[in-house]
Amino acid sequence: MPRKFTQIAFTPAVKAFQDSYGSREMYARMEESGPDNDTIIPRLEEFIRARDSFYLGTSNENGWPYIQFRGGSPGFLKVIDDKTLGFADFAGNCQYLTIGNLSVDDRVFLFLMDYAHRRRLKIWGRGRVIYDDPQLLEELRVPGDTSEAQRAILIHVEAWDWNCPKYIPIKYSEAEVAAIVEPLQTRIAELEAQLGLAE
Repeated sequence: MPRKFTQIAFTPAVKAFQDSYGSREMYARMEESGPDNDTIIPRLEEFIRARDSFYLGTSNENGWPYIQFRGGSPGFLKVIDDKTLGFADFAGNCQYLTIGNLSVDDRVFLFLMDYAHRRRLKIWGRGRVIYDDPQLLEELRVPGDTSEAQRAILIHVEAWDWNCPKYIPIKYSEAEVAAIVEPLQTRIAELEAQLGLAE
C-alpha cells in the first residue's frame, strides 16, 4: 500500500518534476512498498513530546498559505491517541489567522524541528478548533503553566514523514545550553575552590 504522505504530497505536477530530474522511479517504489506512516508510533510520540516548538501551516479561502510559529514548554503539543494531536490555543496578537483559515479549510501541516540533533518531522493532518470544553483544555494544559487558554486545536494525523538532516544547522535552546554548561560550571567552581579563588 502506498505511503499516505505520497498520496497527499506527490501531485501530478510534483511527479512531473520527479520524472524530469530522475527521482520518480525511486519514489514510485516507495509508494508501492513503504509503510503507511499515518499513525503516531512510539518513536514519533517520544520526538513530539520533547519539542518546545513547531511550525503550523494553514491556507485561507484565497489559497494563500500561512505559517505560524507555536512555542511552549516541552510537551505542550500533546499526543492524545495514535491519530490525534492537540494543543491549547492562547491569546496572541488577535489577528486570528490560523483559526480563521481552519474555519474554511481544515488541512494543516506541522513541521517539527530538533536542531540540536538535526532531525525534522513533517506531519499532514486535518485541524479543528474546539471551543467551550474546559475538560479538554485542562487535559492540554502543561503542568505549572497558569496561562489562560482560549480554545483547543485538535489535529487528526493523515500522514507523516521524516526529512533528511542535510543542511539543518545545529542550534541549542537556552535549556539545552544550560544543561551542557552546568557540569562545566560545577567543575570550574571546584577548581577555583582548590586554588583558593572562590569568593
